[in-house]
Amino acid sequence: MSTNGNGTNGNTKHVSEEEARGIGGNVSGGGPSPESEPGSVVAGEVAPPPSKLTKADFVSGQEVRWCPGCGDYAILNNVQKVMPELGIPREKIVFVSGIGCSSRFPYYMNTYGFHSIHGRAPAVATGIKASNPDLSVWVITGDGDALSIGGNHFMHAIRRNLDLNYILFNNRIYGLTKGQYSPTSELGKKTKSTPMGTIDYPLNPLSVAIASEATFVARSIDIDVKHLGVIVQAAARHKGVSFVEVYQNCNIFNDNAFDYFAERTVRSDNVIYLEHGQPMIFGKERNRGIRMNGARPEVVTIGENGVTVDDLLVHDIHQKDPSVAFMLARMEYPEFPQPVGIFRAVERATYEDMLVAQIDAAITKQGRGSLEKLLHSGDMWVVE
Repeated sequence: MSTNGNGTNGNTKHVSEEEARGIGGNVSGGGPSPESEPGSVVAGEVAPPPSKLTKADFVSGQEVRWCPGCGDYAILNNVQKVMPELGIPREKIVFVSGIGCSSRFPYYMNTYGFHSIHGRAPAVATGIKASNPDLSVWVITGDGDALSIGGNHFMHAIRRNLDLNYILFNNRIYGLTKGQYSPTSELGKKTKSTPMGTIDYPLNPLSVAIASEATFVARSIDIDVKHLGVIVQAAARHKGVSFVEVYQNCNIFNDNAFDYFAERTVRSDNVIYLEHGQPMIFGKERNRGIRMNGARPEVVTIGENGVTVDDLLVHDIHQKDPSVAFMLARMEYPEFPQPVGIFRAVERATYEDMLVAQIDAAITKQGRGSLEKLLHSGDMWVVE
């Protein structure tokens, strides 16, 4: 486990087993237990109360080792800016990652963190959240880590609706291993592992998340800094699993992959920002929109053929039925503008709350029980 010191030099310090129990195990860390009070000593310093935290308090002393110009920097900057707004002590925040460029993230956050193994970040995060529901747990992953080797863990963490914040950096390439195609690479993409073009159909991360019954689903773009910050904060405040896909440029192995819609000069015409309760309008002149034609969406121009704003689809993130959100997630440029924003935000009981309630109910009904009695109950054998 990485804690990054919870100070300014990035060095870890060893804590006692009692302190470590705050996140459910014997670990080395740089902060007090989650039960500590504001003003407690953290790595030789006095930790400020949550209301006084700033972005600088969440910046670790570790050197950030991403390629110059990588989109990961923008995501890191936004998350560090959002953290103080949440009013949560640093020692109650845990970042968990798997393997890949994005998975260096926990080292750069001045909080608790785990750099786990390939594709298994959701399993580690599940254990953390289930054993201590009071913690704010974040999963940082990439398109390969989450959707290839980690696809099974991804799906089940989402369907359980743990109160996790899940950010997927999607650059449509394997960056850490130097440019092989990933589960989100477009059909026909030529890479080091597919010199004649990939013949795999790509996965749509939002479609997978919505099909797995995610209660919060959103998408943003790394270079759209203001929008990304709003989305990260909304995800953090959602009770239940929050899944955010970020289109993230890999300027070394897949440069300009999203420029056809994300670049500033074309974004207003090729991107639609989903806003709850608002008609779906886009374009530089704000004169184009999305309406339903039977069961299918279509792009229309306001003022042509009698089309008015009242004909457009009004976005509703709180619909219990996920079919409209799924449909929006499937819209792709050039037939449609690329949608970004919050697709879905609904309420449902979380796994950890139901788990605690079930345990409490069992204790009320049967008492606390005895491990010794359990081990000596039922069929037993003596090996001689």
